[in-house]
Amino acid sequence: MPRKPKRAAPFPAPVDALVTPRFAGISTFLRLPQITNLAELDVAIVGIPFDGGTSYRAGARHGPRQVRDQSALIRPYNPALGVNPFIRKRTADYGDLPVNPLSIDDSFRRIETGIRTLLEAGVIPLSVGGDHSILLPILRAIHATHGPVGLIQLDAHSDTWDQYWGMKYSHGTPVRRAIEEGLLAEGLVLQVGLRGQLYAEDDLDYARANGIVMVTAEEFHAKGVAGLKKQLARFRDKSTYLSLDIDVVDPAFAPGTGTPQVGGLSSAQILALVRGLAGLRLVGADVVEVSPPFDSAGITSLLAANLLHEILCIL
Repeated sequence: MPRKPKRAAPFPAPVDALVTPRFAGISTFLRLPQITNLAELDVAIVGIPFDGGTSYRAGARHGPRQVRDQSALIRPYNPALGVNPFIRKRTADYGDLPVNPLSIDDSFRRIETGIRTLLEAGVIPLSVGGDHSILLPILRAIHATHGPVGLIQLDAHSDTWDQYWGMKYSHGTPVRRAIEEGLLAEGLVLQVGLRGQLYAEDDLDYARANGIVMVTAEEFHAKGVAGLKKQLARFRDKSTYLSLDIDVVDPAFAPGTGTPQVGGLSSAQILALVRGLAGLRLVGADVVEVSPPFDSAGITSLLAANLLHEILCIL
């Protein structure tokens, strides 16, 4: 990875106000400055407003905008982890990638190019979707820099279906495509929060056959983060990507998503789960499937914004 020049001082932390004076009236992730000069950054929060891979309720293309708005309330210091992430890493809102809402293939090319640009500059990408189909081009870019990586996926669904309506690319297929393309390290895929009905009893056979470890929501409710200790130990010192589908959370706490499924994690549980990943070697992360048209009082976007901050604290 390219070495970055030494800097005299870190960015100042976001001020304790609804907007920073420098960007008054402009909504940014976590009230951070808007910066596209990658030489100045360690972490770039990037919006990917694409939902052309959605199979049920569209609207996740509006996710980055609403998450930006709801993140205005978040303060920099995290007392639960004892971390101010903006002191440790120079972080900014990189803006949105220029996706093509009429073409999933062209959007994938644009997303892969945009994320590769960040990685080649030594910048860690923290993406805000958008539907979960964007995981595939992100992993293609990650693979170009890091080779096969581990994947920790917090999700209600395995996303290992082969196709929807004859289409190979959708928000239900990215993990299967990533395995087929050799983007993921063998034996290093962990999915947490799976639940709900399937089309058939063999729907998860592909995941099992390819060594994916699946922890259901019911198992997580029973054992909590402590029950993942053995599984997470396998990821220590391994380059790992974190993908958080907001539908891992129960719709009582996060109704604004494309494919809601009851019986999920509470907001407190997902915060604890993300904090439990501290110490892993994360090379990138995302929060996806926030669909504001189906939200209630902005609670899904607010939770996603808080999870962004939590992820920053463990990078």
